[in-house]
Amino acid sequence: MMQIDLNSDLGEHYGSWRMGDDESMLATVTSANIACGFHAGDPKTAFATLLGAQARGVAVGAHVAYPDLAGFGRRPMVLPADELEADVIYQIGALQALALAAGTEVRYVKPHGALYNSIAFNEAEAAVVIQAIKRVNPGLALVCLAGSPLVEQARAAGLRAVPEAFADRAYEPTGALVSRSEPGAVLHDPELVSERMLQLVEHGTVTARDGSTVSVAAESICVHGDSPDAVRMAQAVRERLLAAGVELANFSGAARP
Repeated sequence: MMQIDLNSDLGEHYGSWRMGDDESMLATVTSANIACGFHAGDPKTAFATLLGAQARGVAVGAHVAYPDLAGFGRRPMVLPADELEADVIYQIGALQALALAAGTEVRYVKPHGALYNSIAFNEAEAAVVIQAIKRVNPGLALVCLAGSPLVEQARAAGLRAVPEAFADRAYEPTGALVSRSEPGAVLHDPELVSERMLQLVEHGTVTARDGSTVSVAAESICVHGDSPDAVRMAQAVRERLLAAGVELANFSGAARP
């Protein structure tokens, strides 16, 4: 039976500012990337999201980022290596403590936004993030862009790398994501998104924005939680895959009913 993980970026509320529908997403996905407070989120939100994930059997990961609340972690930054390493360790550790109190555990790390995009291709910066993860727990998996050099770099360093595809993002013919500054970079049609992800699971390909076919070997699919259409898209992907006989399970092996 074909199997895939479905993840989303959650826990991104900050104080009275709300972002996304975490309750509905937790009822849909198999893994939750929980904000650790650097790009979004706060302790109360993280703890509530962890409790919700634990109650639903959803695996949780630390969604670490540059220290950029104002820019939602999507602005490129250049940090000294020791500062970036400490920032990543701090974020994972904070979520680990909250997860312990919620009766669950942090199983993986998924960088967010600009940090995610940077380490996908920047070997030196990626090495810093890998080192930070290994200092905390070398058993943590690293979710990273499918097809990027980071996949093999992480594996060579002894981490489990989980290649990821994006349901709601357009792809370049090279396999890179279309920049968010470009028109059509973010997709919103649940039917289109669900068909694209069925193609990904069944054939290991996605259709690029020029109509060409790109090979994408992924173990997890992400639907961004901050999109206005996030819940509808995630539900459409889930329903389409299940109808095709695909099992939804987090990459640590637990199936989602």
